[in-house]
Amino acid sequence: MSDSADGEAFALCRPTARGLPVLVEVPHAGLAVPPEARALLLADDRAMLRDADAWVDALFRDVVAQGATLLSARVSRYVVDLNRDEHDHDPGAVANSTQPKGSAPRGVIWREGSDGTPALRRPLTAEEFAQRVARYHRPYHRALAQELEALRARHGVAVLLCGHSMPAMGRMHLAQAPRRRADVVPGTRGRSTASGALIDAVDAHFRGAGLSVRHDDPYRGGATTWRYGRPSTGVHAIQVELNRDLYMDERTLTPKTDAMAWLRSLCTGLVSKLGDAL
Repeated sequence: MSDSADGEAFALCRPTARGLPVLVEVPHAGLAVPPEARALLLADDRAMLRDADAWVDALFRDVVAQGATLLSARVSRYVVDLNRDEHDHDPGAVANSTQPKGSAPRGVIWREGSDGTPALRRPLTAEEFAQRVARYHRPYHRALAQELEALRARHGVAVLLCGHSMPAMGRMHLAQAPRRRADVVPGTRGRSTASGALIDAVDAHFRGAGLSVRHDDPYRGGATTWRYGRPSTGVHAIQVELNRDLYMDERTLTPKTDAMAWLRSLCTGLVSKLGDAL
């Protein structure tokens, strides 16, 4: 059993029994695009599915029955990327911005897709950008912060597990050929955003299932991991990137049914291991 508190930007499910101090968030699960955002996008539905963490929310859907809280994005990262700081943008994404804090083409507003093709017809106006942040980014992070604080108040500690997926192959760099990434990449910014016991529990859980694990390579943990992971205050954050080849066909962007079921069971079991490691 669970109760829920949904918003336009997210879906939130809390356990009603056997609660664990674990919150799983999937900030790139969403595919929804409101009409006003759709009008500014050059990216099509396939690009948005390719660049979403497709089905990662389904992989973690059973954690609520194990006592964890689940927060999943509904809105596409092409509308607003919830794993970025709200000021992580530049004039190419937001015209006449008074608070630019980055130059990457995929900040809180994506002006390019992952393949380098333009994502926007034009930069957002300052007013359009402010509306998106207020409508989607801040409510999501307000809910996330409130749930973490509630868990810490109840249990004395809170664990944030940030669920993501990654392409099976890394990008080609100069003369180097692309290499296959590890099956699982825990990102903890050099073991700084969570206790060693929790990080080691994640490592052992996936290695015990026969999967390869490589820490912080190529993802060290995004803005959410960095923002909330403060072990000294009792809040631990670990980003977990799952290789898409484990559970989906990246050419057709369709899930592998049997592999999905196996990996979902593995993801569900992880939350109990985290509880045991506290």
